[in-house]
Amino acid sequence: MKKLFTPFEKGTLKLKNHLVMAPMTRSRAIGNLPNEMMVSYYSQRTGAGLIITEGTAPSPEGLGYPRVPGIYSQSQVEGWKLVTDAVHKNGSKIFLQLMHTGRISHLSNLPSESKPVGASDIRASGEIFTDDHGMQPYSVPEALALEDITKLIENFVRASKNAIRAGFDGVEIHAASGYLFEQFLNPNVNTRDDQYGGSIINRSRLIVDIVKAIADAIGPEKIGIRFSPLSRMGDQKPYGESEVNQTYTYLSSEMNQIGIAYIHLSTNPDIPEKTYRIIRAVFDHTIIYCNGLNADSAEKVLQNNEADLVAFGRGFLANPDFVNRLKKNIPLDDLGDNIICISKESDNSKYSRDNKTE
Repeated sequence: MKKLFTPFEKGTLKLKNHLVMAPMTRSRAIGNLPNEMMVSYYSQRTGAGLIITEGTAPSPEGLGYPRVPGIYSQSQVEGWKLVTDAVHKNGSKIFLQLMHTGRISHLSNLPSESKPVGASDIRASGEIFTDDHGMQPYSVPEALALEDITKLIENFVRASKNAIRAGFDGVEIHAASGYLFEQFLNPNVNTRDDQYGGSIINRSRLIVDIVKAIADAIGPEKIGIRFSPLSRMGDQKPYGESEVNQTYTYLSSEMNQIGIAYIHLSTNPDIPEKTYRIIRAVFDHTIIYCNGLNADSAEKVLQNNEADLVAFGRGFLANPDFVNRLKKNIPLDDLGDNIICISKESDNSKYSRDNKTE
């Protein structure tokens, strides 16, 4: 366990160890506002060198799930300041994950003036929890017009500036898990015939445009991005290993040219080794691996230089003192099959939805 617990430095990213707390949706933000419960949650887990927050909406139409925090209002900025202050006191860094769920949404989870949007008007199969009506089929999204995409980019830039004002060390763009940006990447979901649809370059354009705009606003060294090649989350039907490989080769190369801080890979057994290798080859900065790791396999990943940092989700969720337990070889508590979050009505009521690593 030598490398896990040693300080990390690459580029401008300097951390007290090689351990990252993965982003996990908690649905605890009543009124979409960060609160004292969230301050306690994050401050308890500052054994991590880097904490990546739960997915946070850059604008009201990006909320998707019930009780997801936002970063588009002054009151949200003030609420997040309490979180970042608590985390920094214990020597950890914290990035805000910006998450727009796109078509993985329901009208009941959005403010009255907002509606679900997507790359195209194709409804995702499956259901989503709503506080008002329980489980409901996903709503049909409205395809984003070009002027809507311009506004979307502006919203992400504004949200990123707000994150820095709130004391975050940077932002992570959530381009994984079947949410909006991955919806643009997937030709089974993106049926557009404009500059944001068709070829790999066109389907990747929204991600590249947004990252460039944010980099101009807050600096590329304050940006990370999360990818999940060959993920099936959010009704993402596979579109061919070769094309997926080309897509993430292109995106990783573009991210390298922009100079962002890191790529956060949500790993899964379907990703071929060549995809990992080529991302590592074309991206010079920090790479984070997440999912399915334990202390031994994480150390091996670091020792073999497959990744620079390793992220854990469920381990941190069940064990606020996760890092200390790893150091001292103390058995970990197990969440089992269900992960409990706080519902709208009561701290002791049943879960609204499973909260898997985002």
